[in-house]
Amino acid sequence: MAYPPPPAGYPAYGSHPQSTQLGYQQPHPDQYSYPPPGHSPYPQPQGFGTPPPGQFPPQGYPPQQAAYGQPQGYPPQNQFNQAHQGFPPQQQSHGAFPAQPPYAAQPQAPYHATQQPYGAPAINPTPPSPGYGPDPPMGDATATADALWKAMKGFGTNEADLISILAQYPAPLIKHLKQTYYQRHKRSLEDHVKSETSSYFRLALLSILRGPLQQDVFLLDKALKGAGTDETLLNDVLIARSNADMKIIKDAYQATYTRRLEDDVNSDLSSKTKQLFSMILDAKRQEDMAPVYPQTVDTLVTEIHRVTEAKILADKLTACHILSSHSDGQIRAISLAYEQKYRTPLEKVIRKSFSGHMETALVQMVNAAADRAKRDADLLEDTMAGLGTKDEMLISRLVRIHWDRQHMDQVKKAYFKHHNKVELSARIKGETSGNYQKLLMAMVA
Repeated sequence: MAYPPPPAGYPAYGSHPQSTQLGYQQPHPDQYSYPPPGHSPYPQPQGFGTPPPGQFPPQGYPPQQAAYGQPQGYPPQNQFNQAHQGFPPQQQSHGAFPAQPPYAAQPQAPYHATQQPYGAPAINPTPPSPGYGPDPPMGDATATADALWKAMKGFGTNEADLISILAQYPAPLIKHLKQTYYQRHKRSLEDHVKSETSSYFRLALLSILRGPLQQDVFLLDKALKGAGTDETLLNDVLIARSNADMKIIKDAYQATYTRRLEDDVNSDLSSKTKQLFSMILDAKRQEDMAPVYPQTVDTLVTEIHRVTEAKILADKLTACHILSSHSDGQIRAISLAYEQKYRTPLEKVIRKSFSGHMETALVQMVNAAADRAKRDADLLEDTMAGLGTKDEMLISRLVRIHWDRQHMDQVKKAYFKHHNKVELSARIKGETSGNYQKLLMAMVA
């Protein structure tokens, strides 16, 4: 099934605009930035200054894991300067977010670039992920809507057609497809799919049809309603999100349920875990393009050590604040510097110093910053490891990853590398069956 082509000048669906489209200004000569991790479903900085192959930055931090399947080493980029002694600019309030490719220009978008101290270079905000930002110009979805109708009308259902159409349908086009379907056939596409399918096959199709944003909103409600909290689901949706995505998720949650997400999370959590998630929901992380200053990294590493291993300070929320307010690149630098200075991996320190929900949330922050593709590969394996398969969790995690095809490719390579040279598709095939299996396999393909 051919999807409507993107408008002229727009990137292919399933890819994310790179930071070079954002008018990124070169860093001040007295600062350097760490290279980004592999492509991910959330916006990542690109084209950061990196040392020539075989060399580390002046402070000795090794470069980030290269993209899976790519040659090791980095091409010469900006030179590093050891003299800078300043702290990175802190993120301030948000107002109007400028139009970002490939989305159409908006006169009154809700976000704006982080304010910087006088004389500091401007840092563009990370744009929303595909399916979260403004809708791009749409093509004609009539043929696709009619093909779906044909697959479900009358006696029986053509599950193969549903799979071939929906398994890799582009995130930005889902909403338009549903609108077209209703306009032509006077029936909700989601309701029609729900009536014609069953079990995990139905659950996976409906997860796709909600689209990335509404699926996150749906999962948050599921995690918070009723007795107890689904802490794993809460972590999956909220940890390591960009400021732009977090603000859009909060707005969509309130529009859907007429409740503030912050209020629902606070009422479900307690003690310091509540405070940690309040920091996360504030959406005041440093942007992906924020620079990494070596002296600041060393100061933050010392603070984390003081509240964990050294036990000099009793308030461990200091570590929570550091990890929840910095970008992935900065957290990666902190993690590398910590292990270099104290000879202990930061993840191990967190596991020893924290427990329960706070421990799992902080560990996921560190792992996402270190290697997002490996983090997601490990989360997929967690759903299939041991006795029985956690199918609902497998669906929600795989659907979230599959929206970005480049990231999906990186996750597959990371899974093969870190999980006994087994292909992700083979692992999923061994844990599932029927049309449910065929749909997941098509999403991974």
